[in-house]
Amino acid sequence: MSTLPSLNSIKVGLVILRDGDPYEVVEANFVRMQQRKPVMQTKLRHLGTQKILEYSFKPGETVEQAEIEKRKANLLYGDTKGLHFMDQTSFEELTCPASQLGTRAKLLKEGAEIVLVMLDGRVLSLELPKKVELMVKSAPPGVRGDSAQGGVTKNVETETGYTLNVPLFVREGDVIRINTDTGEYVERV
Repeated sequence: MSTLPSLNSIKVGLVILRDGDPYEVVEANFVRMQQRKPVMQTKLRHLGTQKILEYSFKPGETVEQAEIEKRKANLLYGDTKGLHFMDQTSFEELTCPASQLGTRAKLLKEGAEIVLVMLDGRVLSLELPKKVELMVKSAPPGVRGDSAQGGVTKNVETETGYTLNVPLFVREGDVIRINTDTGEYVERV
């Protein structure tokens, strides 16, 4: 763990420790106001729970940089303990609790290549590819006249159990591309 020398060292993408928990800096704005000391306003994302925290760092406040490790891995399988990955370089099997990932776990299918974010030998979170392709397992038929009511989307379920809204023309068996940041439909492949 290293201490950052100044507030200007806090940049987007940096992983810091706050109360012993790792946070990634999502936004960082240096603010100077009249008659006040300058502050670094930040939005921090907890690497375990993915919750966003807004915090303003003041001059003289110590900030510890977390020494994280990133490893490329493939998803082997998921069970009640969580998701099991194989490190691509050491071939070591690593486990990440599914509860730690939330709905993002349903965007992955077996064999998917991801990046594991690790601290002290344990998996904190995953860096998913920007877009994933999943097959539609079940899709209700689009009913003629639905678009007149403003309902130009329908709810479908993918092969991994992830549900999302898609346009009416998407059918069962289609492969669709999904944005992993928002969890929304991008296009039909």
